Amino acid sequence: MFEIRVICDPADTDRVTAALSGAFAAGAIRTYPSRDGKRTRLYVTADRRTDPGPWPTPDEAYALAPSIISEIGWTTHTVATAACFTELERDYYLRKAALLDRIALLDEPDAPHGDATETAEAAALHLLDMDQPGVICDPRAYIRQQYAHWATHH
Repeated sequence: MFEIRVICDPADTDRVTAALSGAFAAGAIRTYPSRDGKRTRLYVTADRRTDPGPWPTPDEAYALAPSIISEIGWTTHTVATAACFTELERDYYLRKAALLDRIALLDEPDAPHGDATETAEAAALHLLDMDQPGVICDPRAYIRQQYAHWATHH
């Protein structure tokens, strides 16, 4: 982790901020006027982006997966039999995210930004944040990678 300081023209602040966020896993960018008052100082705590790849294709990731109907039954049974306000195990969140990803894959050619896709991305982000907060990668690719690993070891 490191600290970056940039002094730039105020008109360039948005462009520089976007470039920093794109190049690094950046925290909140703090903005202050320069001492001469003519420029802007930007400070950001950053780290290099981590890429926990390799990323399997959906066919590779879900090769050993039970049917979608079976997984719907398993996730429903698991949550229905848990006591209220019980935090479920990681396997539940992984299998649920994988199930939602598989459902979204069925919809994507017709509706790339439909409800199924948004729900799959939200579930994937939840597991990614549980596992590796601050890691920036494609959340659904992460789910596929983790599911493929889980399926081959269970």
